Amino acid sequence: MAGCVIALAACQSASTPPTTAMAAISTDPLANPAPGEWTSDGRDYTAQRYSPLTQVNAQNVNQLGLAWYADLDTYRGVEATPLYADGVLYNTLAWNITTAYDARTGAVLWTYDPETPREFGRLACCEPVSRGLAMHGDKVVIATLDGRLIALDKNTGQPVWTSRTFELDSGYAYSITGAPRVFGDLVVVGQSGGDLGVRGFVSAFDINTGEEVWKFFLTPSPTDTPDGEASDSVNALMRATWADTGLWRELGGGANPWDAIAYDPDLNLVYVGTGNSVPHARFYRSNNEGDNLFVCSIVALDATSGEYRWHYQMNPGEEWDWTCTQSMIAADLEIGGRTRQVLMQAPKNGFFYVLDRVTGEFIQAGAHVFQNWNEGFEADGRPITSEQVRYGEDLRLVAPGPGGAHNWFPMAFSPRTGLAYFPAYQSAFVFAIQPGWTPQPMRSNSGWGGFGPAQAARRGELMAEANAMEKAWLTAWDPVANRIAWQVELPRHGNGGVMATASDLVFAGTTRQTFVAFDARNGRELWEFPTQSAPVAGAITYELDGVQYIAINAGWGGGAAQIERGAGIEMPRAPARLLVFRLGGTQQLPPLPANASAPPEPPPLRASEAVVAQGQLLFAQTCAVCHGQNAIGGVKDLRHMSAETHAAFNAIVLDGIYLEKGMASFADLITREESDAIHAYVIARANEDWGR
Repeated sequence: MAGCVIALAACQSASTPPTTAMAAISTDPLANPAPGEWTSDGRDYTAQRYSPLTQVNAQNVNQLGLAWYADLDTYRGVEATPLYADGVLYNTLAWNITTAYDARTGAVLWTYDPETPREFGRLACCEPVSRGLAMHGDKVVIATLDGRLIALDKNTGQPVWTSRTFELDSGYAYSITGAPRVFGDLVVVGQSGGDLGVRGFVSAFDINTGEEVWKFFLTPSPTDTPDGEASDSVNALMRATWADTGLWRELGGGANPWDAIAYDPDLNLVYVGTGNSVPHARFYRSNNEGDNLFVCSIVALDATSGEYRWHYQMNPGEEWDWTCTQSMIAADLEIGGRTRQVLMQAPKNGFFYVLDRVTGEFIQAGAHVFQNWNEGFEADGRPITSEQVRYGEDLRLVAPGPGGAHNWFPMAFSPRTGLAYFPAYQSAFVFAIQPGWTPQPMRSNSGWGGFGPAQAARRGELMAEANAMEKAWLTAWDPVANRIAWQVELPRHGNGGVMATASDLVFAGTTRQTFVAFDARNGRELWEFPTQSAPVAGAITYELDGVQYIAINAGWGGGAAQIERGAGIEMPRAPARLLVFRLGGTQQLPPLPANASAPPEPPPLRASEAVVAQGQLLFAQTCAVCHGQNAIGGVKDLRHMSAETHAAFNAIVLDGIYLEKGMASFADLITREESDAIHAYVIARANEDWGR
């Protein structure tokens, strides 16, 4: 798509050639880690999550057993990919608590707690998770929920330097849940908060000093004045795609790069996958005008300077909470009779994309689930968006839904099979703008969800259609043939990240609460281990003393759990654990704790219909981010509160008595009367689901 017309805003390619790479690949250990090491979240700069180790293979994988495990003392989601080097396994949890283990035995070598303020839990869309950490030489790097970048001495766990990636008084609801990345001598990091209201940016820091090197904003300056940052050169390009009026100026527009960021050392390019827009409804955000760059895009930047090189926008004018922050994988593929240097991604919108990673040219894309938004692609790769999914006050059923056809769960690619592997989710959702909506500070700012009494029956019919189409798979995609190679159906959304090996094995966690090895060529299940909690994180494999180990965090939680706990009473599960396997391992997990069985009977509803309606609106604005749409699921399913919790409801919500659990006081946002209304709504929802 290089050289396409700016007005189309699907992509643009800069004429400036790539500058010299920061570090020659041959001298950069992160580009070519030893076969038995796993030193970055994607293992190397291709981010293929592919290991050359072959000791564990299709013939003996059924002999895998537990070598050791570590109790992580949390029921929160554990989403991090561990790292391994020099006999030590490094892991990080919610609140960014980081531990180094002896990789042979699981003995704890050190633990570092950055004392992340618990009130930041309410700014995290989907729990205060961390998706990983980074390494460089003698340093381990963490990015905390409250915006600190901390380099630790990998031998002692003591801080070497600390830098702040965003100011706490910025006016935006920033947080960090994604892993930092080390590229050459730079640490590159994004931030979260796009549902609440942020102006997305990515920034780079010197690995040795922690000093900021460059910063690139991913939406235009709300004041139309230069920021003095690397993005200034394309501020006009971005600004031309946003309306003059709209709440983007107040809420920042979104496009925050909350997870995957990739790098090509030969091209000296950093690839930034950007998030959804804010507010979600384009009617409020940008007067239903413009492509709104760079929401839901991949943006390529010069690694040395942060200067813009090219972009491709998957969803111009995004308004469905779709993100392009998912895994980006580099490979060289034979397509159309020639070798192409490609970048591959399966974002939320249901398509698998193959782009030229040198120029950003669109090569091809194909849908891997049912979708109704795309009517094809123009010659330059710009998607043709169906007007049927552009919503106003009238209801529109859109597929995929906000949970995405592929969310953050890491994707893998095997150069042996030529296939990409990722968990897929088929879904849909009913959208309509909320009439007269105004944004609320530090809350979920969608602008959708105005389902009045006249719309209730029709919304119920459409959501029944959406529920009927829900399916989940582990999908193998052929990026050359542009089609599904094979699929394995799985119970529900929330299946974990994927790892591939040179022995043609694919490992993934499932919502069966198991860790499974599949045949990479056909999807046949070869081995399964009951993990007592669904592993959502990405696995790694390493070699120590001639033995191949496989490690995975099993900790059900995060956004997937919030969605899927709504499918019914959540499954009994153990607290999160780090599980490490080897051939002939003999460790056993302790028995699963006794199940709490059915949820407690709710109290009777005594509030008026008007109070419940007020509570429903307040819940959607204030609580749904953590406790689920329509009070279903979430970090804690509030329909299942005990009598004691009901009695303490206002103390929890207004007085912050659960601050250490991550539930900060909301007294700065809601009154006692509003808290009572929310409580009434939750009681109403609980009674509905008891059949009353």
